[in-house]
Amino acid sequence: MVEISFLSAELFYTAIWLLTRFIVWKQQGQISWKREAVLLLMYINLAVIIRFVLFPRALANGHVQPLVFDPATAIPFRTNLIPFIYLFDYDNVRDIIWNVVGNMIMFIPTGIVLPAIYKKLNCFWKVVAVGALISLCTEILQLPFPARASDVDDLILNTLGVAVGYGIYAAFRRLKR
Repeated sequence: MVEISFLSAELFYTAIWLLTRFIVWKQQGQISWKREAVLLLMYINLAVIIRFVLFPRALANGHVQPLVFDPATAIPFRTNLIPFIYLFDYDNVRDIIWNVVGNMIMFIPTGIVLPAIYKKLNCFWKVVAVGALISLCTEILQLPFPARASDVDDLILNTLGVAVGYGIYAAFRRLKR
């Protein structure tokens, strides 16, 4: 059994991010600080997604609980491929709202930041497709962890959040013109 702390996961993510940015800077021969500032928003967005997708929501003694990998219990994977069958399968209304609204809100920044970073993501469907791909990756990342579950409802709600985020981005772009 291996425990992965939230801090070690974020440090690993940060190291990969910085290494990637360093390689890009070396290839380009310069740093665009304006672009890096916008990319920092995506870094923060992905850090928040890592926190709430991989690690338990409840805190223990004020700390984020570790992610536990146990090869003996990793398979079979906990998955739900049938839409909306477990969407309201919670003990109370607060948890239902947290699941539905939380999954959407977590990905709204993705729909805002993606078109701001990448000019080729210049329409609703492209942004939603990339956002859905990011959500799919988070669901796949959860597979080997028995305390986590990969759910098609999360994929749908995350993608809906990306669509709402793009709507906000498009509205602000129109107002700016």
